[in-house]
Amino acid sequence: MPLASLAMYASPSPVKEATTLFWAALGKRLRAGGIDAPEALDDKIRYDEAWLRPDLLFGQTCGYPYVRHLRGKVQLVATPVYNLPGCDGPLKCSFIIVNAASPAQSIEELRGARAAINEPGSNSGYNLFRAFVAPHARDGRFFSSVQETGGHLASIDAVSSGKADIASIDCVTFGNTLRFDPQRVAGVRILAETARGPGLPFITTAATPARELVALRRAVAETIADPELASVCDTLSLRGISLLGDADYEVLAEFDRDAARHGYPVIA
Repeated sequence: MPLASLAMYASPSPVKEATTLFWAALGKRLRAGGIDAPEALDDKIRYDEAWLRPDLLFGQTCGYPYVRHLRGKVQLVATPVYNLPGCDGPLKCSFIIVNAASPAQSIEELRGARAAINEPGSNSGYNLFRAFVAPHARDGRFFSSVQETGGHLASIDAVSSGKADIASIDCVTFGNTLRFDPQRVAGVRILAETARGPGLPFITTAATPARELVALRRAVAETIADPELASVCDTLSLRGISLLGDADYEVLAEFDRDAARHGYPVIA
């Protein structure tokens, strides 16, 4: 049975539940069209382990790993369009957050602060963050320390609790948390927005035939537009898809190169 995995936006619980319902409807539509699609998402596999599985029918990756490791190994299905602050069609930014009590009004005032990142492979928590900070770095440094938290929610918690002073949070994650777990973001505030880049694309294995790729795109668009799924898509803040190509994602690789040109190849 082919694999379906949608683990990138899996919290808070209303989002996780809506994701399960969304796939149930999408999978049913695919099967009705003659495509062998699983009835349920695989919630056991680690999100990044699904990306290069040869049996991947439908998944979602981060744009930064896509431009660094996945190009030519997977196919872009579509980029979701979310209706949340910080999103502009298929593009989205990250929110630079600080503690709610922080007096800082600009990034310059955070020189020497303690940064939190989710992981170095993240576009929203690392690549866009690094591009934002790079013009202000001196001799390859800006922060006094950098801690890796393992996830955006953990980065929010680190800033809220005072264990870190600043972090970069995907605007969709922030928006979902504000909607469904507002207490979690009550201790932080948005200092600034990063540059925008294409969001987290839906992908399929490179072996998926062109006919099935077309059917996947059509089924996703029809599922999002289905009036019976309106409440599910509202919970996901999902309003459509955009068909972006490999060239559209190149901007994320350019952010990487631009930081290196500033002498800031890693967040430090």
